[in-house]
Amino acid sequence: QVQLVESGGGLVQAGGSLRLSCAVSGRTFSSVTMCWFRQAPGKEREFVAAISWNNGRTYYADSVKGRFTISRDNAKNTVALQMNSLKSEDTAVYYCAADTGRSGYRGSAYYPASAEYAYWGQGTQVTVSS
Repeated sequence: QVQLVESGGGLVQAGGSLRLSCAVSGRTFSSVTMCWFRQAPGKEREFVAAISWNNGRTYYADSVKGRFTISRDNAKNTVALQMNSLKSEDTAVYYCAADTGRSGYRGSAYYPASAEYAYWGQGTQVTVSS
């Protein structure tokens, strides 16, 4: 059984930083893309960032480019999301997800809407006060 457990959420002032972590346990995958999504109250869940576990290639939503950084630690089996210059619109529950297939890829580009996410974490709340 695969488990994804997020941590690191909290309350921060606008302009501040937070670092989220996703611990992956259970089976290992030969090829996986780890992703962060978020869902704000009354809104649909949206893609935030992704990282290929094999080659470390990263992908970001336009709304977070230049402010958020996704990274992985192969030895610890964790994925982190460093969030800087936070804005009130970043307030949401953040979820970690695992894409164990290839349907999201077209060449080297990644299309999260086309991917299938086999595993999800329980989410961690991020609140940015203005």
